[in-house]
Amino acid sequence: MSITNSIRFLGVLGTFFIFTQAFPQSSASTYSALGLGEFNYSGVTQNQGMAGLGISFGTGWGVNYMNPALSTRNTIFNFQAALNYKRINVTSGTDNATIDGGGLSYVGLSFPVKSGKRTLGMGVGQISSVNYSILVKGEVNNSDFNSINRVEGEGGISEAYLSYGIVVAKNLSLGIHGSYLFGSTIRTNQLVLLNPDDAEFGFQTEYYERLTVSDATFKAGAHYYFKTGAKSNIHIGATYHAFGNINGKEFAKIADFGQASRPDSDGDVLRNNEKGTVFIPSNLGYGISYEKINKFVIGLEAQMQNFSQYRSFSGVQGELGDTYRVALGGQLIPNFSTVSNIFKRSTIRFGIEYQQTPFILNQTQINDIGINFGASVPINSLSLMNFAIKFGSRGTLNNGLIKEDYFGVTLGFSLNDNTWFYKRVFE
Repeated sequence: MSITNSIRFLGVLGTFFIFTQAFPQSSASTYSALGLGEFNYSGVTQNQGMAGLGISFGTGWGVNYMNPALSTRNTIFNFQAALNYKRINVTSGTDNATIDGGGLSYVGLSFPVKSGKRTLGMGVGQISSVNYSILVKGEVNNSDFNSINRVEGEGGISEAYLSYGIVVAKNLSLGIHGSYLFGSTIRTNQLVLLNPDDAEFGFQTEYYERLTVSDATFKAGAHYYFKTGAKSNIHIGATYHAFGNINGKEFAKIADFGQASRPDSDGDVLRNNEKGTVFIPSNLGYGISYEKINKFVIGLEAQMQNFSQYRSFSGVQGELGDTYRVALGGQLIPNFSTVSNIFKRSTIRFGIEYQQTPFILNQTQINDIGINFGASVPINSLSLMNFAIKFGSRGTLNNGLIKEDYFGVTLGFSLNDNTWFYKRVFE
């Protein structure tokens, strides 16, 4: 690698680590109050436009995050990042509210160690996210008083990862993805008592809980394809993400408003950075895709995670249910070889997904269905601007629950460069 390319590479790494330190979480679902929040099953922007398709198929024009075995398709250097935004209309049948949230979605890069044979990648992304605010009004038993509970949460689990993919035989590649998990989920419950005249009465108390995780996990992946014609392939992929007992520590305290988060203020400390574990079940994913080279792709994939085995930090098990997710998606390129029209060279994506989420309330397991669209528009001969849009619905109005109709958008870019790891012949 030349000196110029070395400087450029170090610059990208510096940017990557800055993003690592500043990485936020973003979500806006009320259901993220349960467990460790919403888990990310949909990958990066290109995957999201196809309803999360990315276990059985990937390209060399973006980071292959979902299946590390597909990273061998990145035969040139790629740097990718994106922002996301979600807007949700929440209804209980009688009350309605609109909430939103957004932020940095992910940062990743991939580069060939030996082009077409071995590839190394790294990045920062979301494993789960928490962001909710719930106001509950009720009566105090055996009294004339009423109560107002404001329950809020934010944060989630992030990962900084390294991945390695290798072609081990003709058309067969394997990959490993090692993650360092970090981040905190913060939950508060503020209680106010009201007298019969609806005036505040007595003490105002706040419960504060902060769970911080710090541990390592790994994901293994495999990909195989076989030709069905001169310009067509069938791709098969599988992944296994092993979680298990995740180390963490928890701080919990009851105090007056604004004091519970302060360790040295007055109040009752219930857990003072007590060490323990959260058990997260492993995730299994697999899928199959049909590709007409430089024309179109269509695929079907599924993921499963037995959240009935989930165990919270306090040792509670059985508050969540098993989850599965099915995605049908694809992409097409109107005219890959055209030079004059970038829109005909653009990749158009679409998909539909259904998920039985792990969230259970009032003996009802919450389902989620979404319709996805997306595209990658060439910026120059190699780099792309990517976006994905999702319209979805989660939950039900039955059994006193809430329904969420949401709209989400992810906007990012892929910067590709084929000069970094090749020696120039002409200067």
